[in-house]
Amino acid sequence: MPEYTLVLGNKNYSSWSLRAWLLMKQASVAFDEIRVPLYGPGYKDELRKYSPAGKVPVLLHADLIVWDSLAICEYIAERHPDRQLWPADAARRAAARSISAEMHSGFAALRSKMSMNCRGSFPGVGRTVEVAGDIERIQRIWNECRERAGAHGPFLFGAFTIADAMYAPVVLRFRTYAVQLSAASRQYADAILALPALQEWVEAGRAETEVIPAFEPAATP
Repeated sequence: MPEYTLVLGNKNYSSWSLRAWLLMKQASVAFDEIRVPLYGPGYKDELRKYSPAGKVPVLLHADLIVWDSLAICEYIAERHPDRQLWPADAARRAAARSISAEMHSGFAALRSKMSMNCRGSFPGVGRTVEVAGDIERIQRIWNECRERAGAHGPFLFGAFTIADAMYAPVVLRFRTYAVQLSAASRQYADAILALPALQEWVEAGRAETEVIPAFEPAATP
């Protein structure tokens, strides 16, 4: 029986849940799942059974509760140092933490106008000036990281790290909204999309039946 349990939202929509889930899958850390569909009747009360914040994801480990995607990722990295979920080099580790924190606290326009939706296809929707600025900044991050990583692996710092888990939902957003990418950014996005774990998540998200209108922009006048 796994020692961890991860409380998640809808896989079609919950980008924050995906971050923690994908990291644990890529790190081969076994866990059970509890899925709480978001924005349905009583969902806040259900989530507060697991977390005082009333949000997903939540990691349960024995008597410990860890909430917030980045906090969960950090906890798993500390618990499983052999998985090398941050770069070993101090300078590259600092860079990885910096771009992860930037994703965690920034890009509000992108997150607001281009919600994650694994089932959807909304080319051109949500393209405001602010969103374009977020897209430009993200591609600059990806391009710079990939230039430094070189042939050490296909991800932002060569091997898969927490930074890749933080940006994986953005890759899905860019696919859903048909964002044009530079060659380096496209290669990186393709590497994320090729991950069996990510494909497993997307397949599960597409199989869900819940519809959250706020995250279905094609239905919005």
